[in-house]
Amino acid sequence: MENQKKIKLSNLILMIFTAIYGFANTTVAYDQMGYASIIWYVLAALLFFLPSAMMLAEYGSAFKEAKGGIYSWLAGSIGEKWAFIGTFIWLSSWIIWMLSTSTKVWIPLSTLISGSDQTQTWSILGLSSTQTVGLLGIVWILTVTFFATRGVNSIAKISSLGGIFVMFLTALFFVASIVIVILNHGQLAEPINGIHSFISSPNPQFSSPMALMSFVTYAVFAYAGMESMGGITDSMDKPEKTFPKGLIISTIAITIMYSLSIFLWGISTNWSSVLGKSQVNLGNITYVLMNNLGLVLGKAMGLSAVTSATIGHWLARLTGLSMFMAYLGSFFVLVYSPLKSFIMGSSPKLWPKKMTKLNKVGMPAYSMWIQAIVVAVFIFLVAFGGSAANEFYLILTDMGNVSTSFPYLFLIGAFPFFKRRQDLERPFVVYKNRAFTNTVVTVVLVILVGGIGFTCLQPIMDHDYMTAFWTIIGPIFFGAVAWIFYHNAQKRSAEEAASNED
Repeated sequence: MENQKKIKLSNLILMIFTAIYGFANTTVAYDQMGYASIIWYVLAALLFFLPSAMMLAEYGSAFKEAKGGIYSWLAGSIGEKWAFIGTFIWLSSWIIWMLSTSTKVWIPLSTLISGSDQTQTWSILGLSSTQTVGLLGIVWILTVTFFATRGVNSIAKISSLGGIFVMFLTALFFVASIVIVILNHGQLAEPINGIHSFISSPNPQFSSPMALMSFVTYAVFAYAGMESMGGITDSMDKPEKTFPKGLIISTIAITIMYSLSIFLWGISTNWSSVLGKSQVNLGNITYVLMNNLGLVLGKAMGLSAVTSATIGHWLARLTGLSMFMAYLGSFFVLVYSPLKSFIMGSSPKLWPKKMTKLNKVGMPAYSMWIQAIVVAVFIFLVAFGGSAANEFYLILTDMGNVSTSFPYLFLIGAFPFFKRRQDLERPFVVYKNRAFTNTVVTVVLVILVGGIGFTCLQPIMDHDYMTAFWTIIGPIFFGAVAWIFYHNAQKRSAEEAASNED
């Protein structure tokens, strides 16, 4: 009976694939770097995804009883203070995700209704489209928080339905691309000009060496989410063999899927004629590419321009429906899950008392409303900062990439300290040699620091200080808040100890 409950190799591969692979990541990669993004995705898999996942698996197996997730891992390696700050920054990556998604969620909804993204034409009370979408984003986060604090989380089940739709979309994209290339006798919309096409970006924003290096954070973001896998090693059938085997197979499969998907976009999409337009941005790129896929498919099949355009609109609508359901469902989980697990897993002494209280439906309502207000304020400041739509979505994407990559600095940096502990039972060990461990840790940290550094420096070099400020503010702001919380908790403990002595 026990064996039936164990996670087998095939289940593990499916779980890793579902948690990591993102269809929308391929469209962003093609928009930013064209075919040249493939090599970065391969390098990120080999030099970041695989070594990091093995480290997280060791953490997860050694701390399998811990309830605090990565907080417990860091606390057991580098102590409570840095664990609290590191996990707070990890929490900020989910808060930035909410900030970004609250505004991006209106694009699939608009596409579903209109067949294309019309958000850039929206206006409330004479406000610009960016400001209007920003206000709608604030309404979204406040509404979701209102229902989630009252225990209405059954809507989260929609995300699995959205996931099935996205898998169907991926299959449809693959089939349509192959049909197009056959009907067009092997001719690609984006021609390949030798090795140059795979190392040089058609996007002028990614022409400099520094911009190329900043793309590392896009590739790292595409493989993010594996920290959630580290905690399930104790549920596996023969984890010491199953986990590394599952990871290696998943890494190869995900890397091939990403590389192939990026290449397939070149079959239907000529970068200059489709993506070089001002109305295309990182918020609507997936819907633009799917619309174009339908249009090109219709033309390749010899259909009329009107029929081809209709296929494009319906593919975009299907994409809008899928992404909207995935966003809606995951939002209802992520609005409370990371926050609640962090608060419940860490020492209650580190938090103001009100923030640790759960309401009658088991939700940290006070903390969730603080989180919602922080997200709403950030949305307001970014949306009303004077940015055009394409810059607005670039800021949100860069904020997300940096804040998602940043917590790995703590997790990877703490690993050598974790390995030095002699008092832990380690059922799963990959890194057995100290010199090899330190070398791998150094390589991964250099990649992360380089990617984050170049992402933050690039807008400064371009004198785009607005984007530079918002790109780096997330980890700095939330790291500072964590330090203040920790400092105040230490002060309270010292005062309590002094009063007890009296």
